[in-house]
Amino acid sequence: MINVTIWNEFVHEKIHDEVREVYPEGIHKALADGLSGEGYAIRTATLDEPEHGLTDEVLNTTDVLIWWGHMAHDRVSDEIVSKVVKRVLNGMGFVVLHSGHFSKPFKELMGTSCDLKWREAGEQEIIWTVNPSHPIAEGIDSHIILEHEEMYGEFFDIPTPDELVFLSNFQGGEVFRSGCTFKRGEGKIFYFRPGHETYPTYYRPEILRVISNSIRWAYPLHHTKPVFGNSEPVRALGNVLV
Repeated sequence: MINVTIWNEFVHEKIHDEVREVYPEGIHKALADGLSGEGYAIRTATLDEPEHGLTDEVLNTTDVLIWWGHMAHDRVSDEIVSKVVKRVLNGMGFVVLHSGHFSKPFKELMGTSCDLKWREAGEQEIIWTVNPSHPIAEGIDSHIILEHEEMYGEFFDIPTPDELVFLSNFQGGEVFRSGCTFKRGEGKIFYFRPGHETYPTYYRPEILRVISNSIRWAYPLHHTKPVFGNSEPVRALGNVLV
Protein backbone atom coordinates (compact mmCIF):
# COMPACT_ATOMS: atom_id res chain seq x y z
CA MET A 1 0.00 0.00 0.00
CA ILE A 2 1.40 3.36 -1.04
CA ASN A 3 0.65 6.16 1.42
CA VAL A 4 -0.31 9.28 -0.56
CA THR A 5 -0.96 12.73 0.88
CA ILE A 6 -2.68 15.24 -1.41
CA TRP A 7 -1.97 18.83 -0.38
CA ASN A 8 -4.10 21.66 -1.74
CA GLU A 9 -4.10 25.23 -0.47
CA PHE A 10 -7.94 25.14 -0.84
CA VAL A 11 -8.38 28.90 -1.20
CA HIS A 12 -9.84 29.48 -4.68
CA GLU A 13 -12.66 27.04 -4.05
CA LYS A 14 -13.81 29.01 -0.99
CA ILE A 15 -13.82 32.50 -2.51
CA HIS A 16 -14.42 32.10 -6.26
CA ASP A 17 -17.80 30.80 -7.44
CA GLU A 18 -16.46 29.73 -10.83
CA VAL A 19 -13.89 27.49 -9.13
CA ARG A 20 -16.39 26.15 -6.60
CA GLU A 21 -18.66 25.12 -9.47
CA VAL A 22 -15.90 22.95 -10.92
CA TYR A 23 -14.43 21.64 -7.65
CA PRO A 24 -17.18 22.05 -5.02
CA GLU A 25 -15.27 20.07 -2.38
CA GLY A 26 -11.82 21.22 -3.47
CA ILE A 27 -9.21 20.07 -5.94
CA HIS A 28 -7.78 17.76 -3.28
CA LYS A 29 -11.11 15.93 -2.96
CA ALA A 30 -11.45 15.57 -6.75
CA LEU A 31 -7.96 14.10 -6.94
CA ALA A 32 -8.56 11.80 -3.98
CA ASP A 33 -11.80 10.51 -5.52
CA GLY A 34 -10.20 10.12 -8.95
CA LEU A 35 -7.28 8.13 -7.57
CA SER A 36 -9.36 5.90 -5.30
CA GLY A 37 -9.28 2.25 -6.22
CA GLU A 38 -5.68 2.49 -7.42
CA GLY A 39 -4.29 0.74 -4.35
CA TYR A 40 -3.34 3.87 -2.43
CA ALA A 41 -3.99 4.90 1.14
CA ILE A 42 -4.98 8.53 0.48
CA ARG A 43 -5.33 11.40 2.89
CA THR A 44 -5.65 15.11 2.18
CA ALA A 45 -4.19 18.22 3.80
CA THR A 46 -4.94 21.91 3.29
CA LEU A 47 -3.40 25.26 4.08
CA ASP A 48 -5.69 26.32 6.94
CA GLU A 49 -5.27 23.13 8.96
CA PRO A 50 -2.83 23.20 11.90
CA GLU A 51 0.69 22.91 10.42
CA HIS A 52 -1.06 23.01 7.02
CA GLY A 53 -2.08 19.41 7.70
CA LEU A 54 1.55 18.35 7.31
CA THR A 55 2.43 17.34 10.84
CA ASP A 56 5.54 15.31 11.53
CA GLU A 57 3.36 12.21 11.82
CA VAL A 58 1.75 12.85 8.44
CA LEU A 59 5.01 13.64 6.63
CA ASN A 60 6.90 10.75 8.19
CA THR A 61 4.26 8.29 7.02
CA THR A 62 3.81 9.74 3.52
CA ASP A 63 5.40 7.85 0.64
CA VAL A 64 4.36 10.36 -2.03
CA LEU A 65 3.19 13.95 -1.51
CA ILE A 66 1.08 15.64 -4.22
CA TRP A 67 1.10 19.45 -4.15
CA TRP A 68 -1.31 22.00 -5.67
CA GLY A 69 -1.01 25.66 -4.80
CA HIS A 70 -1.54 29.00 -6.50
CA MET A 71 -2.58 32.19 -4.74
CA ALA A 72 -1.28 31.46 -1.25
CA HIS A 73 2.31 30.31 -1.76
CA ASP A 74 3.54 33.01 0.62
CA ARG A 75 1.25 31.76 3.40
CA VAL A 76 3.01 28.40 3.61
CA SER A 77 5.18 28.29 6.71
CA ASP A 78 8.93 28.18 6.07
CA GLU A 79 9.19 25.61 8.88
CA ILE A 80 6.81 23.26 7.06
CA VAL A 81 8.63 23.91 3.77
CA SER A 82 11.91 22.85 5.38
CA LYS A 83 10.30 19.66 6.66
CA VAL A 84 8.86 18.83 3.22
CA VAL A 85 12.22 19.42 1.53
CA LYS A 86 14.00 17.29 4.12
CA ARG A 87 11.54 14.44 3.60
CA VAL A 88 12.04 14.60 -0.17
CA LEU A 89 15.81 14.51 0.26
CA ASN A 90 15.34 11.49 2.52
CA GLY A 91 13.26 9.65 -0.09
CA MET A 92 9.64 10.86 -0.12
CA GLY A 93 8.23 11.20 -3.62
CA PHE A 94 6.98 14.66 -4.61
CA VAL A 95 4.44 15.26 -7.41
CA VAL A 96 3.97 18.96 -8.16
CA LEU A 97 0.93 20.02 -10.17
CA HIS A 98 0.25 23.07 -12.33
CA SER A 99 0.88 26.34 -10.43
CA GLY A 100 2.71 24.39 -7.74
CA HIS A 101 5.74 25.26 -9.89
CA PHE A 102 5.90 28.48 -7.84
CA SER A 103 5.48 26.78 -4.46
CA LYS A 104 8.18 27.25 -1.85
CA PRO A 105 9.14 23.55 -1.62
CA PHE A 106 9.51 23.14 -5.39
CA LYS A 107 11.52 26.34 -5.79
CA GLU A 108 13.84 25.35 -2.96
CA LEU A 109 14.38 21.90 -4.43
CA MET A 110 15.01 23.32 -7.91
CA GLY A 111 17.24 26.20 -6.77
CA THR A 112 15.87 28.50 -9.51
CA SER A 113 13.04 31.02 -9.86
CA CYS A 114 10.76 28.45 -11.56
CA ASP A 115 9.13 31.37 -13.40
CA LEU A 116 7.42 31.14 -16.79
CA LYS A 117 5.05 32.85 -19.23
CA TRP A 118 1.29 32.44 -18.71
CA ARG A 119 -2.03 33.50 -20.17
CA GLU A 120 -5.61 32.72 -19.14
CA ALA A 121 -7.57 32.49 -22.39
CA GLY A 122 -9.16 29.04 -22.35
CA GLU A 123 -6.90 27.77 -25.13
CA GLN A 124 -6.55 24.26 -26.44
CA GLU A 125 -3.54 22.39 -25.05
CA ILE A 126 -2.07 19.30 -26.67
CA ILE A 127 0.14 17.31 -24.32
CA TRP A 128 2.54 15.22 -26.40
CA THR A 129 4.12 12.06 -25.03
CA VAL A 130 7.79 12.52 -25.94
CA ASN A 131 9.11 9.63 -23.83
CA PRO A 132 6.58 6.84 -24.42
CA SER A 133 8.67 4.12 -22.76
CA HIS A 134 8.82 6.01 -19.46
CA PRO A 135 6.77 4.47 -16.60
CA ILE A 136 4.88 7.74 -16.12
CA ALA A 137 3.63 7.49 -19.73
CA GLU A 138 2.31 3.94 -19.33
CA GLY A 139 -1.13 3.62 -20.90
CA ILE A 140 -1.04 7.14 -22.35
CA ASP A 141 -1.55 7.67 -26.08
CA SER A 142 0.72 9.79 -28.24
CA HIS A 143 -1.10 12.91 -27.05
CA ILE A 144 -3.80 14.25 -24.76
CA ILE A 145 -6.03 17.08 -25.99
CA LEU A 146 -7.43 19.50 -23.41
CA GLU A 147 -9.90 21.83 -25.10
CA HIS A 148 -9.54 24.56 -22.51
CA GLU A 149 -6.56 25.25 -20.27
CA GLU A 150 -4.37 28.07 -19.03
CA MET A 151 -1.29 28.64 -21.17
CA TYR A 152 2.17 28.16 -19.73
CA GLY A 153 5.03 29.05 -22.06
CA GLU A 154 8.79 28.82 -22.25
CA PHE A 155 11.20 29.86 -21.00
CA PHE A 156 10.45 27.79 -17.88
CA ASP A 157 13.24 28.62 -15.41
CA ILE A 158 13.97 25.19 -14.01
CA PRO A 159 17.14 23.09 -14.07
CA THR A 160 17.42 20.80 -17.08
CA PRO A 161 15.08 17.91 -16.22
CA ASP A 162 16.55 14.47 -15.69
CA GLU A 163 13.86 13.23 -18.08
CA LEU A 164 11.26 14.97 -20.20
CA VAL A 165 8.11 12.86 -20.45
CA PHE A 166 5.55 15.32 -21.86
CA LEU A 167 5.73 18.45 -24.00
CA SER A 168 2.74 20.76 -24.56
CA ASN A 169 1.81 23.13 -27.33
CA PHE A 170 -0.93 25.74 -27.12
CA GLN A 171 -3.38 27.34 -29.50
CA GLY A 172 -1.50 30.64 -29.28
CA GLY A 173 1.73 29.04 -30.46
CA GLU A 174 3.68 28.51 -27.25
CA VAL A 175 5.32 25.27 -26.18
CA PHE A 176 6.09 24.09 -22.65
CA ARG A 177 7.97 21.27 -20.92
CA SER A 178 4.88 19.94 -19.17
CA GLY A 179 6.08 16.65 -17.67
CA CYS A 180 9.53 16.73 -16.06
CA THR A 181 11.34 14.44 -13.63
CA PHE A 182 14.09 15.29 -11.18
CA LYS A 183 15.99 13.51 -8.44
CA ARG A 184 17.05 15.32 -5.30
CA GLY A 185 18.89 13.36 -2.65
CA GLU A 186 17.01 10.09 -2.24
CA GLY A 187 13.73 11.53 -3.51
CA LYS A 188 12.09 11.58 -6.94
CA ILE A 189 10.12 14.59 -8.17
CA PHE A 190 7.64 14.88 -11.04
CA TYR A 191 6.26 18.20 -12.26
CA PHE A 192 3.05 17.97 -14.32
CA ARG A 193 1.67 21.15 -15.89
CA PRO A 194 -2.12 20.88 -16.51
CA GLY A 195 -4.72 21.70 -13.86
CA HIS A 196 -5.93 25.31 -13.84
CA GLU A 197 -8.60 25.71 -11.18
CA THR A 198 -11.42 26.89 -13.46
CA TYR A 199 -11.26 23.90 -15.80
CA PRO A 200 -12.31 20.29 -15.00
CA THR A 201 -8.90 18.90 -15.94
CA TYR A 202 -8.58 16.69 -12.85
CA TYR A 203 -11.67 14.72 -13.82
CA ARG A 204 -10.04 13.56 -17.07
CA PRO A 205 -9.09 9.85 -16.92
CA GLU A 206 -5.86 10.40 -18.89
CA ILE A 207 -4.70 13.13 -16.51
CA LEU A 208 -5.50 10.98 -13.49
CA ARG A 209 -3.64 8.09 -15.14
CA VAL A 210 -0.51 10.23 -15.51
CA ILE A 211 -0.73 11.28 -11.87
CA SER A 212 -1.27 7.70 -10.75
CA ASN A 213 1.69 6.55 -12.81
CA SER A 214 3.82 9.29 -11.28
CA ILE A 215 2.91 8.16 -7.78
CA ARG A 216 4.13 4.65 -8.51
CA TRP A 217 7.27 6.01 -10.17
CA ALA A 218 8.05 8.35 -7.26
CA TYR A 219 7.38 5.73 -4.59
CA PRO A 220 10.59 5.44 -2.56
CA LEU A 221 12.70 2.34 -2.94
CA HIS A 222 13.46 0.80 0.42
CA HIS A 223 17.19 0.30 0.36
CA THR A 224 20.08 0.81 2.70
CA LYS A 225 20.54 4.52 3.28
CA PRO A 226 23.93 5.97 2.42
CA VAL A 227 26.26 6.67 5.33
CA PHE A 228 28.14 9.97 5.37
CA GLY A 229 30.93 11.47 7.44
CA ASN A 230 34.22 10.14 8.77
CA SER A 231 34.61 6.49 7.81
CA GLU A 232 36.79 3.62 8.98
CA PRO A 233 38.62 1.67 6.25
CA VAL A 234 36.87 -1.47 5.03
CA ARG A 235 40.17 -3.33 5.23
CA ALA A 236 43.53 -2.71 6.86
CA LEU A 237 45.28 0.21 5.18
CA GLY A 238 48.04 -0.98 2.88
CA ASN A 239 46.08 -3.95 1.51
CA VAL A 240 45.41 -3.35 -2.17
CA LEU A 241 42.90 -5.14 -4.38
CA VAL A 242 44.49 -6.92 -7.36
